[in-house]
Amino acid sequence: MSEAQLLQTATARSPARANLAQPHTKRALRTVVAHDVDEHAHNLTNWEQRYDQIACGAFEGVLDEWQSAGVQIFRESTSRAIRQSCRVWSDALWFGIEAYAAGMRINGRQVGADAVMTRPGGGEFELVTPDRHQIYGIVVQRDALLATATRLGCEVDWSKLGQAELLNVEHDALDTCRRHIGDLLQLAGDMQDIPGNAALQLRQEAVLVSLLALLDSSEIEAEASANFQRRVRIVNDACEYAMAQQQCPVTVPMLCEAVHVSRRTLQYCFEDVLGISPMAYLRALRLNGVRRALCEGNGRRAIGDIAAAWGFVNFSQFSCDYKKLFGETPSAAVRARMRC
Repeated sequence: MSEAQLLQTATARSPARANLAQPHTKRALRTVVAHDVDEHAHNLTNWEQRYDQIACGAFEGVLDEWQSAGVQIFRESTSRAIRQSCRVWSDALWFGIEAYAAGMRINGRQVGADAVMTRPGGGEFELVTPDRHQIYGIVVQRDALLATATRLGCEVDWSKLGQAELLNVEHDALDTCRRHIGDLLQLAGDMQDIPGNAALQLRQEAVLVSLLALLDSSEIEAEASANFQRRVRIVNDACEYAMAQQQCPVTVPMLCEAVHVSRRTLQYCFEDVLGISPMAYLRALRLNGVRRALCEGNGRRAIGDIAAAWGFVNFSQFSCDYKKLFGETPSAAVRARMRC
């Protein structure tokens, strides 16, 4: 069923209820700017997230988030490539749409140009986003979305949807959904001091109706192949081994021996699943670990001791790598924390 048909059905069957979620009286838009990847990870309301910066340069993240009862719609912009571990609030469904196709990954799988990402609330999933990235997100309370879909006559296989990661959708319908999200966030920013505005209700309904139109005509992408799942396991096992040896430098031969693969296979698995070489990725993870320790510390531990605890034995090389990845020296990170 097309978006126009769904919107007509929504109006005809439920003229007294403009929004598709449960009734509510409070709506709000918040815009938050962060210059630290960990700070940015905690800005999305009711999500559990951990972000690791994996591309070099100073970080900036911008979040525009719209909330109402049972509905969360947002736009997230990030300046640097990030590996994200995410968990959406329970009893909800998350749908992610790139503002423009940029080659991001969900659980290691490449996201196509006309694809919608989806995961149920309460379960962990991973995203890898490139430099200068922007993504739209829609989180809807599951029961409210299911009831609305039934009322509008949408035929969605909810059991399959709950297991899916990627939905292949029509290009024009996807663009329409993007446009409705942008229109809602723009209007909410212009009118955030006007509670209960009918125009905002209609914009939110347009977003959800366009989402249901996508779901009504979507095709769930086939499950990842056994070969790809094996590559994901190799990457996960290698990362787990490296982090377990936190205080010791880890080499490629050590990783290959630990996960029982050749150097060539290890390289291919990391580049296919994460888009980065094994050593570059693991170095970034450890540098992110140092950064967290520096930002969360009480000032009693020296920078060199923290770096050594994460396996960096050459302090000069560590300082150089740290500044290259984050765009500032370790001591500057400590001074910034002390000013807060």
